Amino acid sequence: MASLDSKTPDASRVKTNSAGLPLQTVEKTDGTLVLNGSGVSFTEPDIGAEFVPELPENPRPAIVALAKHCTNRLLGRDQLLPYEYWSFAAAATDEQAEMLCRLKMRHPYTLEDAVRATGIAPEPLEKMLDDLSYTGLLEYNWENPTRTKQWVLPMLVPGSAEFLNMRWGQLQENPVYAKFFESASKGPLSKATPMVPPGGAGIGMHVIPVERAIERENRSVSVEHIKHWLDKYDGKYAASACSCRMSRQRMGEGCGDDFNDWCIAVGDMAGYVVETDRGRYVSREEVYEILQRAEDNGFVHQITNIDGESKIFAICNCNVNVCYALRTSQLFNTPNLSRSAYVAHTDASSCVACGRCVEVCPAGAVKLGQKLCDARTHGVPEYPKQELPDEVKWGPEKWSPSYRDKNRIETYDTGTAPCKTACPAHIAVQGYLKLAAQGRYTDALALIKRENPLPAVCGRICNRRCEDACTRGRVDAAVAIDEVKKFVAQRDLDAETRYIPPQVRPKVEGDFTEKVAVVGAGPAGLSCAFYLAEKGYRPVVFEKSARPGGMLTYGIPSYKLEKDVIAAEVAVIEAMGAEFRYGVEVGRDVTLDELRGQGFKAFYLAVGCQGGRRAGIAGEGAEGVSVAVDFLREVSRAQAGEDGATEAARALGFGVAEDGSLSLAGTTVVVGGGNVAIDVARTAARLGSERVEMLCLEGEAEMPASEEERHEAVEDGVAITCGWGPAEVLHDEDGRVRAITFKRCVRVFDDEGRFAPVYDEGDTRTYECDRVVLSIGQSVEWGDLLAGSAVKLGRGRGAVADPVTYQTDEPDIFVGGDVYTGPSFAINAIAAGHEAAVSIHRFVQGGTLTIGRNPRRYRELDKDHAEFGSYDTASRQAPRVDHEAERKRRFREYVRTFSEEQVKAETARCLGCGASVVDANKCIGCGLCTTKCEFDAIHLDRDRPECSTMVKYEKKIPSLAKYALKRELKIRFKKK
Repeated sequence: MASLDSKTPDASRVKTNSAGLPLQTVEKTDGTLVLNGSGVSFTEPDIGAEFVPELPENPRPAIVALAKHCTNRLLGRDQLLPYEYWSFAAAATDEQAEMLCRLKMRHPYTLEDAVRATGIAPEPLEKMLDDLSYTGLLEYNWENPTRTKQWVLPMLVPGSAEFLNMRWGQLQENPVYAKFFESASKGPLSKATPMVPPGGAGIGMHVIPVERAIERENRSVSVEHIKHWLDKYDGKYAASACSCRMSRQRMGEGCGDDFNDWCIAVGDMAGYVVETDRGRYVSREEVYEILQRAEDNGFVHQITNIDGESKIFAICNCNVNVCYALRTSQLFNTPNLSRSAYVAHTDASSCVACGRCVEVCPAGAVKLGQKLCDARTHGVPEYPKQELPDEVKWGPEKWSPSYRDKNRIETYDTGTAPCKTACPAHIAVQGYLKLAAQGRYTDALALIKRENPLPAVCGRICNRRCEDACTRGRVDAAVAIDEVKKFVAQRDLDAETRYIPPQVRPKVEGDFTEKVAVVGAGPAGLSCAFYLAEKGYRPVVFEKSARPGGMLTYGIPSYKLEKDVIAAEVAVIEAMGAEFRYGVEVGRDVTLDELRGQGFKAFYLAVGCQGGRRAGIAGEGAEGVSVAVDFLREVSRAQAGEDGATEAARALGFGVAEDGSLSLAGTTVVVGGGNVAIDVARTAARLGSERVEMLCLEGEAEMPASEEERHEAVEDGVAITCGWGPAEVLHDEDGRVRAITFKRCVRVFDDEGRFAPVYDEGDTRTYECDRVVLSIGQSVEWGDLLAGSAVKLGRGRGAVADPVTYQTDEPDIFVGGDVYTGPSFAINAIAAGHEAAVSIHRFVQGGTLTIGRNPRRYRELDKDHAEFGSYDTASRQAPRVDHEAERKRRFREYVRTFSEEQVKAETARCLGCGASVVDANKCIGCGLCTTKCEFDAIHLDRDRPECSTMVKYEKKIPSLAKYALKRELKIRFKKK
C-alpha cells in the first residue's frame, strides 16, 4: 500500500497555476493513487486515470472558477483537480461557465430569476439553461406554487456527476466524466466519513429496506417504506440508466449488469430524465417489477438523502460491485453513511446454513459459521465483529479498499458445514436435506440447482465427497446425501414435475442478445449453458456426437446412468433457452472464426478427454486391443442404434445380433485400476464374456477405483488382480491378440509422489485372452478446433487458462472440464462450467472478470472438537437393489431410488452442523437476506431508529459537528 500521509504537503511542493490555485500533486505507488495537498488519500486502484490529461499550463479561467464554485468538498476546496477541470471543460463553454458561476448551488431559478442573477437576456439564457440541462450540469423542476419551470445548479454528488454519466453516448465521447464521478463520490468524504452520524447527515444515499421485510414492523416510520415514497410521487416515475454502472463499465470495472432502467426517478425528476433523454416513463406496476427484479439479483434499494425527510428524487437499485453510494460505507468501513434503521438477526434453531443470505449480502455482514458447539468451550465459536469508528480514531488504515472482494468471502475462519465445503460445486446440502425432510421437494430441487444443474445425473454417479466429509460419519455413518438428492431429482424425469429455474438476469428489459457458443455437451458444457440461460442468454451448444452428455452418455454404462436421465436434464436446459446443434464438430464443420463472423462473442470449449492412451508396449497394435473410451463409446452408440454403430462395434470385436444387440465371447483382460476400468470390466461381463480379468499397477489399498465399485465388479464376476503392469501383448500369425504378459510392479510413485513405476522384470505372468482393453488414461483430441487461435496447450495437451476465470490467451475463448483439469469427476466439471458462465457473462458485457466475484472458498468446521449433542440414532438407509430386474435386463438401472419414508428417516440423521451468523456492525439493513431464506430464519429488527433521521444537505455541517464532538468525547473518555 502506498503512503497514506494525510498531512498537507510542504509548501515547496505545491505548484500553482495561472489562476493562482494549487495544482494537484499526484504520487503513484503499487497501483495506488495518493492525493496530497487536500489531505485526501485514496487507497483504491486509480482506475480511469488514462482519461484524465495533466492540467494545462494555462487553464481556462472560467472553467477554473466553475470548478471552485461547484465543488462540494469539505476540505481542499481551492485545489484544482484534473478530473474536475477536464469534466467541466468538456461540459461547458466559457460563456456557460461564467453564467453558472452566477447561480447559487441548489437554489431554484425561474427564467426570470436567472435573468436577474446573470444579467443575460431571456432568449439566449433559456437556450443556455436547456443545453446545460441536457448535458447534465443543471437540472430542473416545477416545485413552486405556480408550477413554473425552474433550474437548479446541483451539487456534484448526488447531482451533476450522475447526470453527466447517465447517457452512454455522452460518456463514450467524454470518458473523463466517468473518472469525475468515481472520484467526486469518494474524495470529498474521505476525511468526513467517521464523523457522519446515523442517518447520513444529508450526504449521499440511504438504504431503504425491502418492503416485505418490514411491512409488519409496527415501530417503523413512513420514510423507511418504499411504498411511502411511491405514494408521495404517485404516477410520476421514470426508469433511468444507472450512472454508477455506466461509469464503472466505461472504466473497465463493470460487473456484467445492463445499466439501463435500474434507477427510478420520482416526481419532477422523472420529467427531467425523460426530457433530457436519460430515461423513460414507467407505471407503478413497472416500478414494482423493477424493484422485484433488483431483489432477485441481490441489488440494494437506496433513496437520495440530501433533501430531508420530505423529499427524494430517486430510488436506486444498487449493485455493491459498482455502486459509489454503497462504496462510501464499505470502502471507509463507516456504515452510518448508508445503513437503514434495521439490522438482520438469525434464528440458529431454524437456520440450515444454505448460504442464500450469505451470497446476497452486499456488506459481507452474514457469513457461514457453525451450529455445533466446540467441546473445548461448550459453546459455538465467538465470531468477530467489524470495528466501527464510533469510539476509536479512524484513518486510512481502517479502510477496506478491496471491500468488493472481501465482502464476498462467505465463511468464518472457524468453518462451517463440511458437506458444503467438500463439494466442488458447494451445494447447500444441509439446506436441501431440511427441505426434503419437510416434504418440500421442488424447493429442495431448486436449491440444488443453484449450484448443480444435473442433480439426477449426480445422484447416480457422483463420487460423494460431501459424504466423505459428513460430520455424521464421526458418529456412525455419513448421511446418504446422494441418495436423497437422487430422490429429489426424480422430479426432473417427469415433464409435469420437473423444475425449470426462472431467469435471474441483471437486466430490466429483455434477454441479453450477445451470442455465446458452448463447444461440447458434456457436464461442463451443459453446466455453462444452464447458467448462461439462467442469466438471460440463449447459448448455442455445439456437439459433434448425436446425443448430449459427453462421457456421461458415451462413457458411463446405462446400468449406472440411464440415458433418459441425461435427456431429461438437457430438456430443462433447452426449456431455459439453450439451443443444441448435434453432429457439428467445431473446427471441422465450422471454425471459430466463422462463428465469430456469425456474431458469436465468446466461446466455452468443453470437449472433454475423448481419446484413450496406449501403454507403449510391444504388440499393443494387435487386432483385439482397444482403449476404454472407444470400447464404452461403441457400446453406448450401438445400444442407442446410432448410425454406423454396428460397423464400429464389429471393428472392435463385438458380436452384433440381427436386432443390433452386442455380445462378447471368450476372455477379456482389462488393464487399469480406476472407475473407468471397472466400467469396462463390468460391461464386458454383462455382454457375455466368460472370463474377465482386471489387472492394475496399484496395490489393493491404493487402487483409484472406489471400494463400492470394486465390490460391484466382483459381484459381476470380474477377477481383480493388483500390483501388475502390462509388459507385452502377444498375437498370432494373423496379428490377432492371443495373450498379454504382465510384470510385477513393486512401486508406483517416487518419493516426490510422481508417477514412476518400478517393476520386477523377472516376475511375470501371462493371460491368454481374446481381447485387451487399455484403461490407463485419457487424452484430449482437439482436432482443428484451435486452428489459428492463441490458446496455449500445457501438460497432457490440456488448455492453459486462468485458474479463476478460465479465460485463455485468446480473450474470447474460455475452457473448462477435462480439457483444463485432465480426466476428473462430473461434479468438478459442473462447478467449472458454472464459473465459466460467470466469466463469460462479465466478458461479453465488457466488465471485469474478477472484482467482486465470489471466490468460492469454504473452510470446514473442526470435527475433531465438535459436540454432537442429541441426535436421531437411526442407522443409515440403503437403496434397494433389484437383482431380479438386473438379471432380466443387464443394462438397465437396478439400484432403486429411496422411498419417501427412507428420505424422511435419512434426512433426520443430519446433525445440522452449519448456521449463518450476522455481524450487526457490518449490516446495512437492506433486508435482501430475508428475501432469500426458505426457512424463516433471518429477520430485520429496528435496532437503530436514529438511522432514519434525514436532514438536508445544507444542514450537514451542524450535523457533522455535533456528532464529531460526541464521538471525540467517547474516544477521549475511553482512553482514560
